[in-house]
Amino acid sequence: MKRLLWATLVVGVSMPSLYAIRRAGDPFRPGFNLFSPQQDVQLGQEGAKQVLAKTQPVQNQFLQDYVNRIGQRLAQQPEARQSGFQFQFTLLNDPQVNAFALPGGPMFIYTGLLKTVDTEGQLAGVMAHEMSHVILRHGTHEATKQQFVSLPAALAGGLAGAGGGMLGKLAQMGIGLGANSVLLKFSRTAESEADALGSHLMAGAGYDPIEMAHLFQKLEATGGSRGPQLLSDHPNPGNRVQAIQAEAQVLPRRQYGYQTGEFPRVRSMLGSLPAPQSAAAFRSDGRGAPIGSAQSGYHTLQTRRFTVSVPANWQGYGSRDSDAATIAPQGGIVEGRNGQNQVGLGAIFSYLPDDQHGDLPQDTSDLISHLHANNPNLRTASRGQSVNVDGMRGLVTQLESDSPFGGQESILLLTAEVNEELFYLAFISPDAQTRAAQPVFQEMLRTLKFVR
Repeated sequence: MKRLLWATLVVGVSMPSLYAIRRAGDPFRPGFNLFSPQQDVQLGQEGAKQVLAKTQPVQNQFLQDYVNRIGQRLAQQPEARQSGFQFQFTLLNDPQVNAFALPGGPMFIYTGLLKTVDTEGQLAGVMAHEMSHVILRHGTHEATKQQFVSLPAALAGGLAGAGGGMLGKLAQMGIGLGANSVLLKFSRTAESEADALGSHLMAGAGYDPIEMAHLFQKLEATGGSRGPQLLSDHPNPGNRVQAIQAEAQVLPRRQYGYQTGEFPRVRSMLGSLPAPQSAAAFRSDGRGAPIGSAQSGYHTLQTRRFTVSVPANWQGYGSRDSDAATIAPQGGIVEGRNGQNQVGLGAIFSYLPDDQHGDLPQDTSDLISHLHANNPNLRTASRGQSVNVDGMRGLVTQLESDSPFGGQESILLLTAEVNEELFYLAFISPDAQTRAAQPVFQEMLRTLKFVR
């Protein structure tokens, strides 16, 4: 999986960093930031939902508890508590050597990192480093540097309360999800600050700060120019080992050597984890994301205007107070070429405004024309077939398009006139999954009930 990243909006000018070259023992000075701490938290919460829509958390409570135990010990240090941020720690089943933390506190650790570290202290060092980026608010500081001309008006205009959330509103400004991000790609000065503050967190928790330097040193020695993802967004600030050693010298004297005692067991358990079901795996063989089945069962998705049975192993995005919802299995939502999230396997439920003709075939044709204007590759594969949906007439039209996983996808478009509005359900599946997905679509048709 590609990491959740924030693409920059080019405004022609940039604000210089307010960080200076740091010396051991210097106070920490977070840079200029147009975002409030509360907006950091909202960004992190919204971003975490998108991360979890695209990756697979480890389904082993002992391993999840292990990383949480280390994280919470670090979070109890004064610098972390004084930040006011509530940290959450999730272990992802992904072979990349990587870890990252979103603004406000959500942190994600990859199983590939756990397999790479030699000691628990090295893992704690990466986590302390990532936590330091959150405490010092480096992500939104970097975004502020790049967008300081455009952001004040947007933030003053109620960005945090806009429909679609903060990430949705920022995407409308051209700040979407893409590979050229500033949110999680840090400067060398920010890296130096995170190394130093991470040393404080580690020392307070009983871990030797030099373990952090040893891990970065190991990754740089073995990775070269094609090193782990962790290094691509965390450049060496220069003399990393010496700087961390110097910082440790100015810390109060204390005994190091804290261990949970569970590291050997953790390492042995990692080898028995199932292969990750991720967007990357799905893209390679066309069969990675799980379809609902009789074994997984179904549960009811309820919104303000309809209810429907959906696979129990699919996740819903929306709320009971919404008119719309999106559901997908793990790995079913992926990043498209335009940097925006796309449903590669899943379903979208929504309404169009009440300016339709009241003529279902014509309104369906107009909807398809609108969809085609936004996706020129969209093609109609079959004309609408009449179906019964909650006692009313509906139409099911089969469309085809390019799949974000590669190859082609099938889109079963259900339309119905409900309370003088056009309701639609777009059920999307890549060709490799179309036959397996049919029973799920039929179950949705059978159980869809509208609030009249």
